[in-house]
Amino acid sequence: MAALELDTLTKSYGALRALDGVSFTVGAGEIFGFVGSNGAGKTTTMRIVLGVLAADGGTVRWDGRPITLDDRRQVGYMPEERGLYPKMHVGDQLEYLARLHGLTPQAARASARRWAETLGVEQRLGDEVQKLSLGNQQRVQLAAALVHDPELLVLDEPFSGLDPVAVDVMSGVLNDRATAGVPVIFSSHQLDLVERLCHRVGIIKTGRMVATGTIGELRATDRPRWEVVGPTDPSWLAAVPGARVLSQAGDRTVVEAAGDGQDVLRAALATGPVHEFTPSRPSLTDLYRHVVSDVVSEEVAR
Repeated sequence: MAALELDTLTKSYGALRALDGVSFTVGAGEIFGFVGSNGAGKTTTMRIVLGVLAADGGTVRWDGRPITLDDRRQVGYMPEERGLYPKMHVGDQLEYLARLHGLTPQAARASARRWAETLGVEQRLGDEVQKLSLGNQQRVQLAAALVHDPELLVLDEPFSGLDPVAVDVMSGVLNDRATAGVPVIFSSHQLDLVERLCHRVGIIKTGRMVATGTIGELRATDRPRWEVVGPTDPSWLAAVPGARVLSQAGDRTVVEAAGDGQDVLRAALATGPVHEFTPSRPSLTDLYRHVVSDVVSEEVAR
């Protein structure tokens, strides 16, 4: 399988700079989480990959060369807004979409049934899409992205509106596709899912990539955190220059401070007994807030 490369993409709408030098790579068999606030540039980036929009500058590469129309025919795309025909039967729709990608009638029918069964909607093949629940519509939308066995998956908010069972089903499908060597890129506001599923994450803010890497690599750029169980009055932290309280609940305090934490421990012990003192690993949500807030601070400073 090939890799997808985005190299310094730019896009403007009048005076609005929607993308400003966006670059990242999604390797074969990799699940890449693309996160950012509404309007940050995620959907614009995906539409440029698909050829729906043209970039003002930069290049999209597939297998090391500029992506072509034939390459894009091998992409499975799931839009945030459902792109299904509401009055068309599920089975007919999946077969039709498979045929558009070049499958024979027999192969299209077999693929439609296989993916409907995998995603748990095989009993709804004869139903109109508009008569399905939102969660089942989302499953059918994913089946539509997979029905031609694409070489690349581009999914915009695929977990939106899904119940926990459906989330597990969809997560399993994405892992299976990645195991088969397919590059997968998906956007989501559900950062716990991104953290659980993705090999690497890219954070975009106002059209610029502000962080890219594994969760471990992103954590390495963050200041160390320590969880202290003991003193309930956080005033003891004033003895540690540059330290700050991130959260407190009862006698449990999470502190951010430079160094190996010994200053934090000594200050806490000087106040009273300490029952626990451990490093605290920030979640992707914590990292996202930190990265985005740092970018905002830099922009204000400029």
